[in-house]
Amino acid sequence: MSLDDNKLNAFVDKAVTDLAAGYGGVMVSLGRKLGLYEAMAGAGPMSSREIADRAGCAERYVREWLNSQAAGGYLVYHPSSQTYELPPEHAVVLADDTSPVYIPPAWDVPASMWFDEDQAIRAFRTGEGVPWGNHDARLHCGSAAFFRNAYRGELVANWLPALDGVEDKLKAGGRVADIGCGHGYSSIIMAEAFPKSHFSGFDTHEASIRTARENAREAGVEDRVSFELADAASVPEAGFDLICFFDCLHDMGDPVTAAKRARETLAKDGTVMLVEPYAQDRVEDNLTPVGRLYYAASTTLCCAHALSEDGGWALGAQAGEERLADVFAKAGFSHFRRATETPFNLILEARP
Repeated sequence: MSLDDNKLNAFVDKAVTDLAAGYGGVMVSLGRKLGLYEAMAGAGPMSSREIADRAGCAERYVREWLNSQAAGGYLVYHPSSQTYELPPEHAVVLADDTSPVYIPPAWDVPASMWFDEDQAIRAFRTGEGVPWGNHDARLHCGSAAFFRNAYRGELVANWLPALDGVEDKLKAGGRVADIGCGHGYSSIIMAEAFPKSHFSGFDTHEASIRTARENAREAGVEDRVSFELADAASVPEAGFDLICFFDCLHDMGDPVTAAKRARETLAKDGTVMLVEPYAQDRVEDNLTPVGRLYYAASTTLCCAHALSEDGGWALGAQAGEERLADVFAKAGFSHFRRATETPFNLILEARP
């Protein structure tokens, strides 16, 4: 078999670029945890010594880190002054932990995937599942921190207003269930915005529930937000005005039963808000950088957890609107629509 040298070299370049990005993720994580980005934010061009002093780090390590970041396009290097600069547009992504586009914590997720590689190999060979709680703790912290800021930027400002009549109910005082609540940030964000409403978070991961309760206390909303250990099929009856599934339905082994329980626990005029990773319905339409990210996470995390539960649907993180609509149709819902979307999420509305 003869090889096309141009195609070979182009693909080698792509593979090396991806490898460099993987190395770069370690650098981003170090920059976050050592406060290097914060030291540079808004400061203009600085020498490696100035940056090291500001961050309380050793200059020689910092200089090498800076060069790596400059080579990756994360920082700007000024040869004439031998200084480094974090542009303000980059600082919003790398240094502002309240920004909806803050990215560094997301690198904890692939770190956990590497740490858990042996589990993934075993699952591939046996077909068994891997529960969420069996992964390295960096997965839980990284996912929570990454989703928190996205929800903070979109949930109250855009997603809830896109649902028919829901915002008015929450302003007046409603009851909300947050299924698969994780560290509880979604519930807390809503509670802060709607002081007359009450929020109940449910999750199967005990450590996350403990963290969610701590987060609610720190936010001062523990009187209106509760977190309980429960799966989606055993949520208690409460006549909820809104039931939320934030980036979790596709992780469930039996999403139809979860949706049926949601229908049973909704108020007569209640609404389900389903937030799922952005996806088209056909594989060929998901072959994008975002699709690549989600398919990779789905391989070792989402499908793995779903296969650890009864039902074994394993929708995957790229389920798409058509398959999600089918889940809710099977659960007895008559209304299902796309309320809004972002480059990373579909926001879907279901009503009985």
